[in-house]
Amino acid sequence: MRRKLLLGNWKMNKLSSEAKEFAVQSKPLVALAQKNNIDLGVAPTYLSLATVKENADKGMIVAAQNVHFKESGAYTGEVSIPMLKEFGIDWVLIGHSERRGYDNETNEKCNLKIKALIENGMVPVYCCGESLSTFEAGQTKEFVEQQIRVGLADLTKEQVKDLVVAYEPIWSIGTGKNASVEIAQDICGFVRSILRDMFGEVAEKIRILYGGSVKPENIKAYLSCPDVDGALVGGASLKIDSYEGLLKNIL
Repeated sequence: MRRKLLLGNWKMNKLSSEAKEFAVQSKPLVALAQKNNIDLGVAPTYLSLATVKENADKGMIVAAQNVHFKESGAYTGEVSIPMLKEFGIDWVLIGHSERRGYDNETNEKCNLKIKALIENGMVPVYCCGESLSTFEAGQTKEFVEQQIRVGLADLTKEQVKDLVVAYEPIWSIGTGKNASVEIAQDICGFVRSILRDMFGEVAEKIRILYGGSVKPENIKAYLSCPDVDGALVGGASLKIDSYEGLLKNIL
């Protein structure tokens, strides 16, 4: 059975001092999560990664929000995999819709990053999802399939066994407009079918998260779906009380 995963994406929020306070307060939540066979984590900004890593329970997953696929070089403003590993970071979000929309993150570029992370023994959380216009045109599955097939091209079954995929419909991120439970299951199940076609039985081990206006009030319904193994949460992961509510509502 796939282990549940609750992962908070802090985006461009929290000063280092605020991140430290959250990390300290999260310690009992990590213990509670582990007791109930749930993985708990957050993705802070680069500047707060070390702070959270140092002050949170060692069982807390601390993920970066992005990384470059090159180990070093003339890439102003970028952060490399060795830089993350130096701080003990081994999880990274790849291809979030805001990266794709604001920073021209293509499926091909995501593929390079995912390969580099796997080669370094790290866990990519590969994000996929469609815009409102794509959804309304009935082209969600075609669009998401392209993201999956290109983003995970040329990888082996062994390489993807620890991969995490996060389906986030862009039209529901931060809008308060939720995809229904039926839509979440339909697309997450479809993603698993593509993974099964690409990688065979390993697809049953890959965790698929749902994200997009996930709150304590609706997380249990989403995670009751057979192909939704957890949640990638934005705003509701920023305050410790809300984060605690998310966890307790999936116990």
